[in-house]
Amino acid sequence: MRRRIAYQGEPGANGHLICQQAYPDWEPLPCASFEDTFAAVENGDADLAMIPIDNSIAGRVADIHHFLPTSSLKIVGERFLRIRFALMALPGAGVGSLRTVHSHVHALGQCRGVIRELGLTPVVAGDTAGAAREVAESGDPTQAALAPPLAAEIYSLEILRDDVEDEDHNTTRFVVLSRDFEQAPSGNGPVVTTFIFNVRNLPAALYKALGGFATNGVNMTKLESYMVGGHFTATQFLAEVDGHPDDPGVRNALEELAFFTTEVKVLGVYPADPFRGA
Repeated sequence: MRRRIAYQGEPGANGHLICQQAYPDWEPLPCASFEDTFAAVENGDADLAMIPIDNSIAGRVADIHHFLPTSSLKIVGERFLRIRFALMALPGAGVGSLRTVHSHVHALGQCRGVIRELGLTPVVAGDTAGAAREVAESGDPTQAALAPPLAAEIYSLEILRDDVEDEDHNTTRFVVLSRDFEQAPSGNGPVVTTFIFNVRNLPAALYKALGGFATNGVNMTKLESYMVGGHFTATQFLAEVDGHPDDPGVRNALEELAFFTTEVKVLGVYPADPFRGA
């Protein structure tokens, strides 16, 4: 039986594409929402989940940062995907006949140039690949979709223009989630450690909590705050550092962090994707 990896979106979405690239022998499992994607792994319908966490243009994927701290899943890997969008329509449709373009709100925002050039009316869809499916089902040659090229293949659409995204550095970082905590070994290449913590309600608590990472020479690559319990006071933070908890510098920094926090929870210790070095 093939192992399954869940992703959010319809077949042909970027999540589907990165699953194919990273786990070519696994069966991709499309899920309607991020909540469903997490649940698929938690209840055993899938072995892993591939979840977008950051985009180089749009920033953090907000919904994910609400699920991660409360989920029982652990991060066991990361993957980076260069985002490419194609303008696609029904076979035989021409650029001159197009009137509307359908896609996810982020995709529409990242392809403003071609939308403006062709004078198209943007229509927000729930998902890039879902927009391609809807255009295919519509039978309307005036409709186009902005979606990954894989979607054109799946839904038998014709690509009218390739690589229509405004920025050529458009990249999304995905994390791989598992029910099991699989910690990468120490001393076997670059490692990322992701954790959350709550600071104590003391003056300069965050400054003191992070001081240990500076004094121990640990590079912190991510620090994001969250409102907890509906209060407008940022007390919970998600952080990522280069290094392994067994490394002396990281170990000492985490020990110092514990003095100024009420909770430290490690979400994952996993190999750094080679993209980071590039």
